[in-house]
Amino acid sequence: MSNKAVSYAGPGKVEVIDTPYPEFELKDGPGVNPANVGRKVHHGVILRTIATNICGSDQHMVRGRTTAPEGLVLGHEITGEVVEVGRDVEFIKVGDIVSVPFNIACGRCRNCKEGQTGICLNVNPDRPGSAYGYVDMGGWVGGQAEYVLVPYADWNLLKFPDRDQAMEKIMDLTMLSDIFPTGFHGAVTSGVTVGSTVYVAGAGPVGLAAAMGAQLLGAAVVIVGDLNEDRLAQARSFGCETINVAHGSVEDQLEQILGVPEVDCGIDAVGFEAHGHGGDAGKEAPATVLNSLMDITRAGGAVGIPGLYVTGDPGAVDEAAKKGALSLSFGTGWAKSLSFATGQCPVMKYHRQLMMAILNDKAPIAKAVNAGAISLDEAPRGYAEFDAGAAKKFVLDPHGLISRN
Repeated sequence: MSNKAVSYAGPGKVEVIDTPYPEFELKDGPGVNPANVGRKVHHGVILRTIATNICGSDQHMVRGRTTAPEGLVLGHEITGEVVEVGRDVEFIKVGDIVSVPFNIACGRCRNCKEGQTGICLNVNPDRPGSAYGYVDMGGWVGGQAEYVLVPYADWNLLKFPDRDQAMEKIMDLTMLSDIFPTGFHGAVTSGVTVGSTVYVAGAGPVGLAAAMGAQLLGAAVVIVGDLNEDRLAQARSFGCETINVAHGSVEDQLEQILGVPEVDCGIDAVGFEAHGHGGDAGKEAPATVLNSLMDITRAGGAVGIPGLYVTGDPGAVDEAAKKGALSLSFGTGWAKSLSFATGQCPVMKYHRQLMMAILNDKAPIAKAVNAGAISLDEAPRGYAEFDAGAAKKFVLDPHGLISRN
């Protein structure tokens, strides 16, 4: 059977390629760790992809800002229909429509048993934690494709309770694979509760998801900061306050909104390609957001960091940043007794409760992030427009199953 997929073709380029139909074995290919080649996946399923989204994390690779090899099949945000089940799968059935957590987890190791599925010990020989179609993540083939293999299916997959309802809300449900739980995780780990004041750095899809997550948790005020006016307008569309960080200090603008220059909870939804604030807004300054959050988060507060940071960035502004070393004012964090939470979101910790919020009309996340469906063949255009700052979440529809209404 044929299969088409989106692959990284060098800095600034993606292309749609013909790629092998999945088998229940991890084959050699771009980015596959040699220790994983030949790994049997009888515990997996093959999905016909219904929706697979372009993520800001993908953009880091496509910009050439990681060590990703050319030819890597992209995509870690996957929703699909089960078309084949492996020999050892017990509970997932052909025909089920499911959400795939972006982090691959075995369900057997110490970390998985403790709910830390973002740092599974058994799926990536390089380091704890894995993901589909991502550099240094073990080489599991990405899901921006017509068909994709999902390992440890009984453990990883979230089955939607009703097929027709799932297809009706598919543009919301596709956000459960990554950005909605990731944003929500940022809000949870920053300590958001009823009455909190919250600052979200970054109005991309994860930042907007964090803002909606903070609202669901009962925040009194959610303020989103960015340089992109279209993305800030998107944040205002569902009740957030906004500040343009190019227009002056974050503290001063917060004080104009809140009466004080600080918030209870800070969230970094930007990551390692951050730019400066104020007069330095056009320059890349990777530690800017983290240092700003330490300044504006109240003493005793917490900073959630769902934004991506890496240990290898060939395009970084200095030698230290190329290795993931940033000039942080850690003394500020220490003096203020701040707590920090970093790393991959453990998607399974949140995805079922967020699914229920979606199915019961409590979380219109697709509208919040301005999601729009395009065909798989249109992926290069979607990547280019997203990279240019489009205030939109691009959802790829490989089989034409999503309504364009």
